[in-house]
Amino acid sequence: MSSNGLISTLKASKLMHSREEVLAFDNALTKLAENTADVDLEELHLVLDDNCEHKEVMWGLVHFLESFDAREQLQALLNIVDKLVVSAPDWTEIIHYRIFNDESTRFLYQDMLRSADLNTQQLVTNILDDIARKKLINV
Repeated sequence: MSSNGLISTLKASKLMHSREEVLAFDNALTKLAENTADVDLEELHLVLDDNCEHKEVMWGLVHFLESFDAREQLQALLNIVDKLVVSAPDWTEIIHYRIFNDESTRFLYQDMLRSADLNTQQLVTNILDDIARKKLINV
């Protein structure tokens, strides 16, 4: 199956309401990992969904995304962050936490963000402000 077909399977089963959907998601992710040459990172990010019933399985997708070249993965994120923050605001925050917890990735992201359009820059700033505000409330 092509990477587009596997990503379609991920999207179709991402809520993981049943054991079959969990298995389909996990199997598609495993097959994608076997051949990453033509994986659409933007579409892969958009598989993330806050309504997923098995968050631990969705974490596999986060780890898979992080296995790609950092510049490619971060560019894909910047390209779709406006959509991701709507469909998966919690996962969007988690990804940003992880970016900012790794020094080299954080510096790369900051550099790439300077080249992004103003709307994307403002959106990411808002995401980071929300994270900081939540962190202050929980301290």
